[in-house]
Amino acid sequence: MKFTIKPLKAVIAASAALIMGASLAACGPSAASPSDASSSDNTTASSSAKARTLDEIKKSGELKVAVFSDKAPFGYVDKDGKNAGYDIVFAERLAKDLGVKVKYTSVDPAARVDVLTSNKVDITLANFTVTDERKEKVDFAKPYMKVALGVVSPENAEITDVSQLKGKTLIIAKGTTAETYFEKNQPDVKLQKYDQYADAYNALLDGRGDAFSTDNTEVLAWAKSNKGFKVGITKLGDEDTIAPAVQKGNKELLNWLNDEIVKLGKENFFHKDYEETLKPVYGSDVDPDDIVVEGGKL
Repeated sequence: MKFTIKPLKAVIAASAALIMGASLAACGPSAASPSDASSSDNTTASSSAKARTLDEIKKSGELKVAVFSDKAPFGYVDKDGKNAGYDIVFAERLAKDLGVKVKYTSVDPAARVDVLTSNKVDITLANFTVTDERKEKVDFAKPYMKVALGVVSPENAEITDVSQLKGKTLIIAKGTTAETYFEKNQPDVKLQKYDQYADAYNALLDGRGDAFSTDNTEVLAWAKSNKGFKVGITKLGDEDTIAPAVQKGNKELLNWLNDEIVKLGKENFFHKDYEETLKPVYGSDVDPDDIVVEGGKL
């Protein structure tokens, strides 16, 4: 995936207020998260509760979905206290097509597996990147986004190459692909870990670290609304996909999700979602085809 980044322009006030509001609202309650990334990733089968069937979901009148509350513009809480963002528009459509309402559970990155194995939610839609390790613990549906890692840093000490991070402090969120990538490939980089994205960004704003790494889609959006910061590395590591996840073995819900994603692709649903939720932030700096996946086909 290649991002074409043009010189950053001032974001319209509404977009800036939207994202900053998301950061402030992110301090609300979230699903219980383990003390580190490995806690949820090592969840055993013995701790699993049986997933609900489609009939049970329909009879309950609610589709339980895990989302982020502090990752604008993908999943966040707006100034009115309502869930909003790219993932939220998707979740609302899923519930509509099932004939139910959505019940959201705010989740930290490292708890995204646990909320499925414990049956606290039916689907995790929290910007969940597909990895081989996660595939062992949950079942992923077809993708609806693609992403790589990015690195944002202060403009007056911009990080433009990963080699510049050697011996420096990099801020990351626990349970993310950034944590896995740097632990495996860049052991000389000191990692400062946080449970929530809002706390990680506050650490960068406060100067507690030299840079922050997470999905490039996220840091590009954040840098546009925070003057003095720049995404010096727009693509790091392999290109990955983002997809909904269900409890391991829940083939009924998985098959329904896959059929739904194919159907929505015929409507160009995810490009419309992009226009509504992401374009106001990115403007013309990002090609939607660099992010959006329609019908589950890359």
